[in-house]
Amino acid sequence: MQGNLVSKSEFKAKALELFRQVEASGESLIVTDHGKPALEVRPYRGVERSPLDVLRGSVVRYDNPTAPVGEDDWEAAQ
Repeated sequence: MQGNLVSKSEFKAKALELFRQVEASGESLIVTDHGKPALEVRPYRGVERSPLDVLRGSVVRYDNPTAPVGEDDWEAAQ
């Protein structure tokens, strides 16, 4: 896990200071709830990615893509 850890109660008390710290350092901040990670505060990175870059690597299997597909073949229809 990367980033600094801070409890929810400490985050509430020091939110503005912690936001400035994240902006200045560029490092993320992990907010914990009862010692377990609950939220991540990180700097905004406004880098636009093309839709194809977002989908690259998401195809798990490529079985005969030109074959007809029946109604019962769709996982979402199950």
